[in-house]
Amino acid sequence: MAQNLIGESRAFLAVLDKVSRLAPIDRPVLVIGERGTGKELIAQRLHYLSKRWDQPLVSLNCSTLSEGLIDSELFGHESGAFTGAKGRHQGRFERAENGTLFLDELATTPLSVQEKLLRVIEYGQYERVGGATALEANVRLVCATNEDLPLLAEKGKFRPDLLDRLAFDVIHLPPLRHRQEDISLLAEFFAIKMCRELGLPFFVGFTEQAWQSIHDYQWPGNVRELKNVVERAVYQQGTNEDPIESLIFNPFESDFGSLSSMARKDDLEGTNSEEDTASEDSDASAPPVDYAFPLDFKSWQDEQNIKLINEALKQAQYNQRGAAKLLSLSYDQLRGLVRKYKLV
Repeated sequence: MAQNLIGESRAFLAVLDKVSRLAPIDRPVLVIGERGTGKELIAQRLHYLSKRWDQPLVSLNCSTLSEGLIDSELFGHESGAFTGAKGRHQGRFERAENGTLFLDELATTPLSVQEKLLRVIEYGQYERVGGATALEANVRLVCATNEDLPLLAEKGKFRPDLLDRLAFDVIHLPPLRHRQEDISLLAEFFAIKMCRELGLPFFVGFTEQAWQSIHDYQWPGNVRELKNVVERAVYQQGTNEDPIESLIFNPFESDFGSLSSMARKDDLEGTNSEEDTASEDSDASAPPVDYAFPLDFKSWQDEQNIKLINEALKQAQYNQRGAAKLLSLSYDQLRGLVRKYKLV
């Protein structure tokens, strides 16, 4: 059965309503959304609410296979069709007969495979690789991508005619940053589930500061990333009964710096030795910074962030994508900070 789809935001409920209305209609469906937004869960819901609910639901991630393999995996092959093909292979279309076939990462499929998909949709027929007999296909196709397919079609990287056939209707999944009402709901769901998995008696909750961090973060990895952050925090908290305060959003960061920053440092060493020496001399003679304690650390940190963002925007001539690159942030992360500090 399909996994739970959790949310109560207007954007999310609108998607569920559209899926419920679209599920009984036996036409191809295209699901578009960023990574981690739940495209496969939507495909499951489309299947289990359709008339095909008691028939197979078969999935394939198209990005994991080469051109030759994806052709064979989708349509099957006959014995001897290519080197190593010792017997007949049943493809995903054949396995999904009378049911639903979900193709994830559709944009990665080669044009030759797209042409065969078009034939299946238009005529309900396909041939195994190395075969000469046309096989009938009674399969509902649900495809998903995080790419701009109309743009790829303009560039000749995706077949416009296939895009037309797939776009009977398109389901656009909202990113988590546009589902603010759902973040707390999802976080608590994942936390309680992790507590049960670890055998903890109850979920201790998050501190107010931790909740604020969760809501301020832009979640480029969406629900999947939120799940990882919450589960990581619960297991690290262990049996401590205090509310969770510490959250690790990027597990690749360490006290030793990232590998990329270390590599950049190695590249710079030895090439600017004289400049480095002069800089060290200058730093050594610089007066120490005086701080007036006690201070409001959060306010001070916000002030520093605002100064840094404004300087990056200035250097990037107020191009936000350029400023994000200067700060090693994603565009969405910078947009979130710009909105937070009301810099526009």
